[in-house]
This record gives sequence, C-alpha cells and structure tokens, in this order.
Amino acid sequence: MSKDYLSPTEAAKILGISRQAVIARIKRGSLTAERAGRQYIIPADHIQSKKEDTPKKKGVKPIAKYKKDSIGAILNKVEKEGIQTIQLWFVDILGIPKCVSITKGELTEALRHGKGFDGSSVAGFAEAEESDMIAQPDIDTFKVLPWTKDTEPIARMFCDILNPDRTPYAGDTRGALRRVLARAKKKGFIFYLGPEIEYFYFKSNKSAEIIDEGSYFELIPNDLANTLRNKTIRTLEEMGISMEATHHEVAPSQHEIDLKYNEALIMADAVVTCRYVIKEIAQQHGVYATFMPKPVFGVNGSGMHTHQSLFKGSRNAFYDKKDKYNLSEIAKQFIAGELKHAREISSLTAQWVNSYKRLVPGYEAPVYASWAQRNRTALIRVPLYRPGNEKATRAELRCPDPACNPYLAFTVMLAAGLEGIEKKYKLSPPVEPNIYHMAMEERERRGLTSLPGNLSEAITETQKSHFVKEALGEHIFDRFLFNKKKEWEEYRIQITQHEVKKYLPLL
Repeated sequence: MSKDYLSPTEAAKILGISRQAVIARIKRGSLTAERAGRQYIIPADHIQSKKEDTPKKKGVKPIAKYKKDSIGAILNKVEKEGIQTIQLWFVDILGIPKCVSITKGELTEALRHGKGFDGSSVAGFAEAEESDMIAQPDIDTFKVLPWTKDTEPIARMFCDILNPDRTPYAGDTRGALRRVLARAKKKGFIFYLGPEIEYFYFKSNKSAEIIDEGSYFELIPNDLANTLRNKTIRTLEEMGISMEATHHEVAPSQHEIDLKYNEALIMADAVVTCRYVIKEIAQQHGVYATFMPKPVFGVNGSGMHTHQSLFKGSRNAFYDKKDKYNLSEIAKQFIAGELKHAREISSLTAQWVNSYKRLVPGYEAPVYASWAQRNRTALIRVPLYRPGNEKATRAELRCPDPACNPYLAFTVMLAAGLEGIEKKYKLSPPVEPNIYHMAMEERERRGLTSLPGNLSEAITETQKSHFVKEALGEHIFDRFLFNKKKEWEEYRIQITQHEVKKYLPLL
C-alpha cells in the first residue's frame, strides 16, 4: 500500500486511539477514508492534520495496571494452594460464558498486561478486521473452584475486555454495567440486587424428563434434587456467594436458589457463577440443569425475580417511614422509570424466543406493567414493610428470567430507574386485584400496558428506544439487536410439532 494512504491500524497508532475507534470515526463520517476491497484506506495527510486535534482517548481513561503487591498476593495464593491452571472468564453479548485457561507460569504476565484473544470469534464482539482484544483479569474475583481442590486445583477470575490501548472495549457487557453504576455513584447511589434463580433438573438435555414430582416447598425423602441443591449452596458459599434460601418450586422438578443481596457488579458475576455451578453439580450426578425459561408446556416457567434497592452509604434510599407504603420519593420515581420503560427493556430482561412462552397469564409471570404490594401478577412487587427492617425495603422486578445476560439486564434496569429519578416520574397507584381476571375495559381504565407478546415485538420496542441505546452504547445496542433478529428469523421459519399435529390431518 502506498504511504499516501494508511491502514486503520497505522492511523490508530498515529492518533493514539484504538483501531476500533478509527473504524467508528470512518462510519460516522468524521474521518475521510476510501474502500480498497473489504478494507478501508485513509489519506495520510488527513491523519496528520487530525493528530493535534485528537483528544486523548476521548475522555476515556485506560484501565490501570495492578500494583505489584496485589499481584504478589495472588501469586502467593496460587503457590500455596498448588494451583496450576487459572481460568479467565467473561461472557459474550448474549451472556454465554467464555473461558481461556492459562498456566501458573503465565499468570504474572496476564495480571500485568491481560491476555490477548481473537474477538471476531465471540458473538457480538469485534469484526474480523478489528479483532484484537484483551481479557484483563479482575483480581477481586479470584476464586478456586471447590470441586477441583482434591485433584488438580483450578482458579477462576472474571475479566474486563479492553482494546489494545487498554481503553474499555465498547462491546464488553460487564463494562456497560460498570458505566451505569458509575452514573449512579455520581448521584451518591449504590445499586443492590438480590435475584431468585429458578431452574429445572431433567434426566438429560435431550428431553424434559423430570426427576421428581415435587411441588412448592415440598420436602421429599431421599430426594436427589435436594441433595443437588445443598451441594450447590455449599459450593457457592465456599466461593464467597451467600444464600438467602433454597427450595422446591411450583412445577415438578423445578427448583430455586435465592442469592443474598449485594452490589450489582458483584451480583452479575455471582449469577454467572451460580448458573455454572448449578450445571456442574448436576452433571456430576448424572442429571441436567436448565435455565430455559419455559421448558415444559402447561406448568410454571422459570423466572429470576430480582429485588432492587438504592443505598446512600449504609442508608436505604428507598425507605420512608412517613409514606403510606414506606417508599421514598426516590423509590417511587425509580419504580415509575422501570414501569415506563418496561416494554423497551423487555428484550434484555427476557432475551430469548422461549422467554415469551413464560410471560403469559396464569403462571405467576407478569404480563402488564403495574406495581403492587401483595399482587403477584404485577410487574413490580414491593414487599410489605416489616418494622425495624428498613434495609429490606425494595422493589422486586418479576419479568427477568434466569437465561438473560445479567450484565445487560441489570444495566437497563438501573438506567430506567435512574431516568425516573432524574426526570421525577410520577408513580401510578398500585394495582392489587388479579390483573388476569380484569375485564379489558378495567385494564384500559387503569392505563395498564402489556409487555411484548413475543421476541419480535420486544426487539421492535428496543430498536426504537433512544433510552436503551444510550444505556448500552451503540456497539452493544446494534449487535445485540442483530443477534436477536437473527434468532427470531430462525424461529419464525421453523415448522413445529404443534403445527404438524394440528394441521397435517386437517389441511
């Protein structure tokens, strides 16, 4: 290539920004470029003229490297516990776990500089021509996988995804949650979450063959599932993840683990860990655990009811002892924000085609955007206040399911609540009667809007939402929707067994 022109990589080095940022400027039209086949070429004199005008990192600070004493503490732990393998965890744009394993000998370099990988092979990450990514381990998430301790101990760390210049990568969903948490922090808020994770145990991943006939809270003698849940809890607590409770759920072979509330980023990591551990323990005992929202027709699906609160220091900002519902103005505005944007964020909290088989009347899943204290058909439930327990004042969002990407779901949940606070949204009165039993005229009188009826409708609502685009960032917004549209189209053209059974004898 003539040096009258530069490649995006060469231009990035001159400008002191990432290659991805150069591509983004070209697409926005702020940087002149031409096409040479599938690649961009950029006039060299144009780059030189832009060099002095380029703000370093556009206000985005590179991720700092760890101090020597922090690295030393991890290395000492690895040596002491005989750990030979360290897994670096992150998720793709859909929340599917990814992992690269390194040896003890590579750990120092990885902690200092991160581990490079090809982002073009990860769903929602970089294109082939801008594929260099860095997985930077988060030292605070270092944990040994308990079931490996007696053989060959393995540790894991979650990672932040960076560009080669160590600026945060725009496609990192963990980074998206970090950004909205920073926005909340500027207002003095800490976002706490406590998810209730529901799931099924089946005999295999080939069919939905149950392993028990239990019902809600049922205690079954010699119950394999109870053994699995207890082992799962012990494993999670050994990894520093605390539980509130665990029990059998409503449907046969359906179970629930409730995580003790914690800060949002810690909780998102905990949800990913919890799902992995549940599956691991199940597999060790020859059964299969699934977080598929609605694997069995005619019984309850699996949700992830998520309890939310904002704290200012040690004080619960949702509590007001003078209010009829013991809710502060901040809490009411937060809830109003989530209700207003419920349809727009649905594709993030219920992100799969199958998710909308759960969100139907009759199975304790929400269908309409409303709030209440006792009514479990409402989208948001505010549990009744117990005297002396101000810290427990919270809003339980009931639409998320356990198969979502928790980083993205928590991002839009908080962003919706913050917008309600910033714009001082007014909260409508609670709806205590069973909404499913209401006449259509009554629902219209109360101004109740329904959640999307399928993934396609949810995608449409998200696509036209400036609020969601701002919360996620353009990269995640565009590529998440691309993946969801592809999923919907694959589903739309399928011929289901239901259709064959119903129409083949008739038509």
